[in-house]
Amino acid sequence: MKRLLICDDQEIVCAGLQRILETDPELSIAGIAHNGRDAVDLAARLKPDLVLMDLQMPVMNGVQAIRRIRATQPDLPILVLTTYTDDNWLFDALREGASGYLLKDRPRDELIAAIKGTLEGNHYLDPAITGRVMQSAQHARQPIIESDFDLNEREQEILKLLCAGLSNSEIAGRLYLSEGTVRNYLSSLFAKLGAADRTQAVIIALRYGIVPLDGSD
Repeated sequence: MKRLLICDDQEIVCAGLQRILETDPELSIAGIAHNGRDAVDLAARLKPDLVLMDLQMPVMNGVQAIRRIRATQPDLPILVLTTYTDDNWLFDALREGASGYLLKDRPRDELIAAIKGTLEGNHYLDPAITGRVMQSAQHARQPIIESDFDLNEREQEILKLLCAGLSNSEIAGRLYLSEGTVRNYLSSLFAKLGAADRTQAVIIALRYGIVPLDGSD
């Protein structure tokens, strides 16, 4: 069973999330924090498998808490769960190492799927957020070509599928590869892009025009 830490300053939200998540037999709630400082302390003490992090909280906000947790537990998945779609919150959270960004209005099944996918090493961007990332990337687009990153044909294919939001298993199925082979390609791809994870790889791909914003070839 995977243990989750919920971080949100609204008690009613925490109680609701706990009821929803504990309906899944594979998930349990290790603890609840109502501000960023408590989130950092509980993450260190309870060693959860994943943190659900709100952003605007008292004492210490979610972005600051992500930075503190990442400093001591760099491999701990942190999934942002918020109402905020503002670009500053979004990109600050991703820069500090958030594993994904999900809006609170998503249905139960999608929330649980995003949590389980994140636990498996995938990175989730809410569909509404993906559009904002692409829009921001379009404005920040810089002149560079694929060869500057020395991506081979297979890496380019995988990067395009990443940008389309496919998981490792979905990429493997689409390209008739094993998941282990996909993970190996991703490691090489991240190294060439200078990306720490899938989310950063997508942002770099869109920002530098490696993958067309309209999804065309």
